[in-house]
Amino acid sequence: MRRDYGPLWPWSVAGLVLFFGIWQAVVSAGLVSNFVLPSPLEVLDRTITLLGRPFAGYLLHEHVFSSFMRFLGGFSLAAVIGVPLGLMMGRFRLLEDIVTPLFEGYRYVAPLAWVPFAALWFGTGIGGPIMVIFTGAFAPCVINAYRGARLVDTYLIEAAQTHGAGEFRIAKEVLLPGALPSIVAGLRISAGLGWQSLIGAELIVVSSGIGYVMVQGQSNLSPSTVMTAMFVIGLVGLGIDFVLRFVEARVRAKWEGK
Repeated sequence: MRRDYGPLWPWSVAGLVLFFGIWQAVVSAGLVSNFVLPSPLEVLDRTITLLGRPFAGYLLHEHVFSSFMRFLGGFSLAAVIGVPLGLMMGRFRLLEDIVTPLFEGYRYVAPLAWVPFAALWFGTGIGGPIMVIFTGAFAPCVINAYRGARLVDTYLIEAAQTHGAGEFRIAKEVLLPGALPSIVAGLRISAGLGWQSLIGAELIVVSSGIGYVMVQGQSNLSPSTVMTAMFVIGLVGLGIDFVLRFVEARVRAKWEGK
């Protein structure tokens, strides 16, 4: 039985204060060189500087916006293609048998393995990062939609067929609502993998974005810039996950309340 510690947010704040306090103390005591590990105060100062002074051609928030738009494009494409494909694979055994061998081989190829082709096919344009994000986000969309469709009770499909519903209507009014909790959970996983894939792509095939800031920070021997970019990556990823967790909780509450 879990013990009740009351509200959790004070413990989260305490954990953050402890973490950054130890980090600052280690650097201030000279146990680690500032060049190897900049202190939290240096990172904060660098963050403020990057918000007001262009670095690698843009302000920090402009780099973040550029990265997020690439992420949104690749993630949306993965969801629009992956979710219907997963639902149809769960509905039709023949389609599952046709797609599964190719899909299983594809999903074990790391998204970053596609970076050379992204650079070759799209150069430094937006198409390359979107392609890499898509490869990272696509598989969870398919898998979770497929699993959700398989969990839909057969009698619901048979009842819809008895009332003359076609396959499109069955997919829209039976499979999709029944698989929705699994789909939303898959989108959360997909978003995390897509965001990680984007940063990897931006290390190589773009001329803007938060990953590009990391590359330029390394080239300019500025560890505080690299660390700033890392924290921004984590914060944006946390924000994306928070939104999707909220959506997932609402969907599950509504679905279980029926």
